[in-house]
Amino acid sequence: MNQPPSPGRPPARPPTKDFQVSRRTFLRRVATVAALTGMPAWFVERQMLGAAEAPKALSPNDRPGIALIGCGGMGKGDGANAANHGEIVAVCDVDASHAAEAAGKLTVGGKAPAKYSDFRRVLERPDVHAIVNATPDHWHTLINIAAAKAGKDVYSEKPLTLTIEEGRHVIDAVRRHGIVLQTGTQQRSSQRFRLACELVRNGRIGNLRRAEVWLPAGLREGPFKAAPVPPSLDWDFWLGQAPKADYVPQRCHTYFRYWYEYSGGTMTDWGAHHLDIASWAIGLPAPRQVEGQGLSEPIRGGYTTFAEYEVTYLYENGVGVHVRTTTDDNIYGEKVRADGQHNGIRFVGTDGWIWVNRSQITASSPEMLHTPLPPGAVRLPVSNDHMGNFFDCVRSRQLPICDVETGHRSATICHLGAIALRTGRRLWWDSTEERFVGPHASEASHYVSRHMRSPYTYAFGG
Repeated sequence: MNQPPSPGRPPARPPTKDFQVSRRTFLRRVATVAALTGMPAWFVERQMLGAAEAPKALSPNDRPGIALIGCGGMGKGDGANAANHGEIVAVCDVDASHAAEAAGKLTVGGKAPAKYSDFRRVLERPDVHAIVNATPDHWHTLINIAAAKAGKDVYSEKPLTLTIEEGRHVIDAVRRHGIVLQTGTQQRSSQRFRLACELVRNGRIGNLRRAEVWLPAGLREGPFKAAPVPPSLDWDFWLGQAPKADYVPQRCHTYFRYWYEYSGGTMTDWGAHHLDIASWAIGLPAPRQVEGQGLSEPIRGGYTTFAEYEVTYLYENGVGVHVRTTTDDNIYGEKVRADGQHNGIRFVGTDGWIWVNRSQITASSPEMLHTPLPPGAVRLPVSNDHMGNFFDCVRSRQLPICDVETGHRSATICHLGAIALRTGRRLWWDSTEERFVGPHASEASHYVSRHMRSPYTYAFGG
């Protein structure tokens, strides 16, 4: 008869050939993954052991109905990802050609999703349990609020909102109606970024002094001329609550990111990713001070956001965050490209630094990465699949890795940077009251909210 292990001692490993082969196979897999990813073996082993305990995949009879709202490039990618976890029953876009293309790509077994141009009709469908909101930034808030009122769970692209004020409206709707909302800041589900943040949180680089954040530069072009509206596009609906404007191709689709009317430039586009990670490592929700400088003025009649800029934040604990744009520079020994593959974050402490982006993690000393964290070290929430984490939470009703509050806080940091650039002032922020205080508070507060063009208000859609 097998005896129970003595108190304080781990169970004896079964001395069977099958177990030894399995253990050797597991360690080989750990070594292979570590070599391919550049991640330390101790961290890979921990992640692989954790993955074995992850929730099982949905069965064919337990797959939610999903609607994709916003069928541009990011939308089609998100839709294909979501289709691994449920059935895409509807697609919606104010550009009929985008909806048709998405429906074609998301057709499964000859069954195509229904096509819509008005998201309100999508939310009326009882077989839609969750939506993927991949619309331009200025539409995120109203659609997310309407979906919450309709009882639909939401995977929302980042940044969560166009303004700081909108965030509280979204949080209130999500909490009041009890839905799950995941913000699409998917770097929170990256092993590299989580490892970097855990090491920083546990003092691996000593006391954190600053984070240096590199973002891709935006576009500086114009002036642009008005053009006929494409027959497939409902231009007024695309504009929504934004000011009435003539159609120019450079306002729409991919290029909306470079207009303050619809987005915030790379400050809120890529900033939503990297500043979210910087905040995760620092462990505080928002800075107390921000100032910014545009390094090139927008061209009159062209894109309105700053293409190149610097923004500096100061947190309550004395940690600074310095944001700079890059076009094609050599930073920390690697080529930096504006396509987003080689921008990133360097955390600098009293004992060294850690550099991380989507392709690698390095440190001033290899031991910083390859020495395991001790028992009892700070552990951050784990997700290795951002969309999968969302659907796990759709089932469990738990908070996802980037819940609505996290998404709002991360977007706020980006918006503060954009406001500092637009005002050219040093600004002070009260993160508890979520308002500007001190000098220039009145000027900065002008950008905390926006006027919404009728009938596109908070009540629109539900």
